[in-house]
Amino acid sequence: MLDVVSTVAAQTFVQNNSYPWPNFFIVGAPKTGTTSLYHYLRQHPQIYMSPVKEPCYFASEVRLENLSGEFEFIARKRSLRLREFLEGPMTGVDPGGIVANPEDYLRLFQRVDREAAIGEASVCYLRSPTAAANIRSRIPEAKIVVILRDPAERAFSQYLQYAANGLVRRSFREHLERSARNTCREFSTLYPLLENGLYSGQVKRYLELFPHANIQIHFYEEAWRDPLAFLQALFRFLRVDSDFRADVSQRSLQRQAPKVLTSYYLFRKSGVAQRLKALAPKPIRDRVRPFLFKSDSSLRMEPADRRYLCDFYQDDVRRLSSLLDRDLRAWLR
Repeated sequence: MLDVVSTVAAQTFVQNNSYPWPNFFIVGAPKTGTTSLYHYLRQHPQIYMSPVKEPCYFASEVRLENLSGEFEFIARKRSLRLREFLEGPMTGVDPGGIVANPEDYLRLFQRVDREAAIGEASVCYLRSPTAAANIRSRIPEAKIVVILRDPAERAFSQYLQYAANGLVRRSFREHLERSARNTCREFSTLYPLLENGLYSGQVKRYLELFPHANIQIHFYEEAWRDPLAFLQALFRFLRVDSDFRADVSQRSLQRQAPKVLTSYYLFRKSGVAQRLKALAPKPIRDRVRPFLFKSDSSLRMEPADRRYLCDFYQDDVRRLSSLLDRDLRAWLR
C-alpha cells in the first residue's frame, strides 16, 4: 500500500512541477570518453548538465535489485551519499548512484535557468533494452548522442577500470572467457562486459524510435583526435553557440591497472586500501601510485586476446557497418 501511495505521489509531482525534462542524452557506449565530454559540455553557458552524470533513470532494469552482490554493496553506499546530495544544494562532487524516482530525477534539473540544451550522460542507455523507448515516451523530440569505439578496445578499457578499482583478480583472457560463459543477467564485472560492444541492435533501436536528424553518431577514434572539432559539431547539433571553446586540457578517468592483480584485489577487498586512502594526504597517495600501478604506455592488449574479441564481434560489426553504411573493417584487424 505504501508503494502505491508513494508512486501516486511521485506521479502527481511530475505532473504538477515546473522543472524541465532534459532535451538531449549522451547514451554511450561506456569507455568512449563520455566523462570528459560531460565536463566539457558543462563549461558551455547555454548547456545545463545534470549534476549527477549518470542517473540511469530511463534504463528501467538498472536498479539496485538487479546488481550483483559487490556492485549492489557499492551502489547502496552511493545511494546514501546521493540522498544527501539530492536534498542539499547539489553542488560539489558528483556522488554517483541510480536515480529511480521521477521526483528525484526532476530535482536534478531544478537549477536550469535559460540554458537551451539540457542533458545527462547515462552510458547504460545505449545497451539498455528499455531506455530508448522510455525516453521516446517522455521526450519524443530528444536529441541522442552516441559514441562508438572499437569493441575489443572498449572491452579492454572497461576491464582495466575494473582492475584499477580492485574488482577483478583474473587475467583479461580468463575474464573474457568467464564473461562469454556467463548466463546470469545480474550486473557485475562479467555482465554486460561483452554485451556493451554489440552495437548494431543498440543503435538500430534508437534509429527506429527517433528522427534520424535527432541522432548524432560519433566514433571514438576520430572524435578524440580533435576534441575541439568534436565539440563544435556537438554544439551545432544542440543548437548552441558553436564558437564557444571549452578547456579540453584535462581528461577524466585516465586508464591504469595494478602491477600485481591478485594482491591489489585482496588489498581492496580487505578494506585496507580505503582506510589508507582516507588517512593519507593526496601528495603521499600520488607518490605511492607509481609503485602500485603500471604506466599507461604499458597497457596493451595481447594480440591473441584481440583476435578472440574480433572473432566474437565480427558478425555484429558487419551488421553495424551495413546499418550505418560505414567501413568498420579496422575494428576486426
